[in-house]
Amino acid sequence: MMFYLAASASEKIDRLIGDFGVEWPMFLAQAVNFTLVAFVIYRFGFKGILSTIKEREKQISDSLKHAETIKLELEAMEKKQDDTLKQASLEAKKTLNSAKEQAKSFADLQKEEARKEAEDILAKARLATEQERQQILKEAREEIASLVVLTTSKVLQKELNEEERSRFSNAAAEELKISD
Repeated sequence: MMFYLAASASEKIDRLIGDFGVEWPMFLAQAVNFTLVAFVIYRFGFKGILSTIKEREKQISDSLKHAETIKLELEAMEKKQDDTLKQASLEAKKTLNSAKEQAKSFADLQKEEARKEAEDILAKARLATEQERQQILKEAREEIASLVVLTTSKVLQKELNEEERSRFSNAAAEELKISD
């Protein structure tokens, strides 16, 4: 039975090939031509295309590796730049604070010097005023003493000589000094 089935299958295939118009010599020639064309295409065209594709894949792979390296370097540079900016900011703050402290110290020093200078001026003015006051008092005493002598001489209706006038003036000036 198996033989019958195999024969029957063979007949069916032959009939099918006949129905499609397959001619064995033509089929073999087409198979040989197809194989030659496929070999030529593979040998000269497809191999070149495959090598070009492989080169391109290698370039893409290298480019991706290079891009990853550049990305890592960029991240490192950005971190370094951030650190540098933070450090510069801290230094600027320190410099600013130092400048503020120096300015405050300078202003305090200037105020202190101005205060001392004002005190010196006031002391000199007080001294000058006191000296002027003493001079005016001295002149006033002398004037008062001479007026007293003059008045006394008129009251006594007699002329005093120079020695008496001087003695009387000195006595009056001493009395004025004591009364101060």
